[in-house]
Amino acid sequence: MQGWLTGASLIMAIGAQNALVLRQGLMRSHVAPVVLFCTVADVLLICLGVFGLGALIASNAWVLNLFRWGGAAFLILYGLRAAQRAWAGGAALQAGANASALRATLLTAAALTFLNPHVYLDTVVLLGTLGAQIAAGQRWAFALGASLASLMWFSLLGFGAAAAAEALRKPWVWRAIDALVALLMWVLGLQLALRPLA
Repeated sequence: MQGWLTGASLIMAIGAQNALVLRQGLMRSHVAPVVLFCTVADVLLICLGVFGLGALIASNAWVLNLFRWGGAAFLILYGLRAAQRAWAGGAALQAGANASALRATLLTAAALTFLNPHVYLDTVVLLGTLGAQIAAGQRWAFALGASLASLMWFSLLGFGAAAAAEALRKPWVWRAIDALVALLMWVLGLQLALRPLA
């Protein structure tokens, strides 16, 4: 339960990965593979953090700086693409229309997951630190609870958005969503660029 509550409180903050899952759900494009990929990636990172990698990352300034600058550049560029879609309008108005190829979508999901320093700070370092304080025999239960929270959240976000897509086909809705995604990516990217990770 402690792992589930901690994992749920961290993952529900709307970030780059969540924005992608939401958009894919609204487009009804590759929803299941994206939900599965993000869940498996989270489970991997949670386990790495709980069983020792979190402390290693937190103690290496050059690793944090690598994540900081690489992640900032990627988020700002991804935001630019979303802003272009918002400005142009008319894109992806039909469910599944103009959907990216599965490979390209999963590569984007991988980049938004593994190039985002906040993923490591929240999932690996913070969860890892909390998990390390639990008795060794109970760490699997903590990791399992946090992993279950990820599965539930990504499923709700992706498949919930897909269920709501019919009501959100108006062009202004899609432009607003892309504009919000662009703004979110820029804010996250600028935060990484302007503030050292700690």
